[in-house]
Amino acid sequence: MNEKILIVDDEPRVARLVSEVLTAVGYRVIAAGSAKTAIEKVALEQPELVLLDILLPPGMDGYQVCAHIREFSDVPVIMLTAKARDVDVLAGFDAGADDYLTKPFNAKELVARVKAVLRRRQRPEAVVTSTRACGDLQINFARRALTVRGQAVELTRTEFDLLRCLALKPNRVLPHEELLTEVWGAEYRNDLEYLRAYIRYLRRKIEIDPANPQIIVNSPGAGYMLVCPTP
Repeated sequence: MNEKILIVDDEPRVARLVSEVLTAVGYRVIAAGSAKTAIEKVALEQPELVLLDILLPPGMDGYQVCAHIREFSDVPVIMLTAKARDVDVLAGFDAGADDYLTKPFNAKELVARVKAVLRRRQRPEAVVTSTRACGDLQINFARRALTVRGQAVELTRTEFDLLRCLALKPNRVLPHEELLTEVWGAEYRNDLEYLRAYIRYLRRKIEIDPANPQIIVNSPGAGYMLVCPTP
């Protein structure tokens, strides 16, 4: 374990405590106390993970910092928030965050989340080299690329992982727990909000009418299915 982690928090006490916890278990830690410095360090230092506080000094909040990072990097981002409301969590996902941690958190919880996100990024994928057609979708598993109605559509890593999971078992309802375990890990098997959020993002990008989905459909209380018309 020697991954570099960037902590972005304008409270020196919090940054110091987080640094001590992560250093003690073998991570290399760097810190930034402002939005500008955070963006610069992601570009220059290329950390393996970013812990990003939502509440930063006036000028740019954590959501905006995350959105800027996503313009040039797919580094995993865990948002640190004092707000546990669904709307705040979803705003973090919408900006490109991979996970969130609600303050106050303990050392065990922090380390567990960091390990889970890094493990998800590093785990090997089953080799699937073909391109799969599914109605309006053309999915290239090897290149992690998607074309919708003839137009290239950019997906985040997590969005593609979720689509890939659905596409490998088309026309079949996949249980919530199965999707969460496959895409996020066993620790997240009961966190339905992650799944609902990313299904919403995928629908925005692939459905003609996201409010009336025809490609990714849900089975209430059971799971989701990718509808692939048979020839």
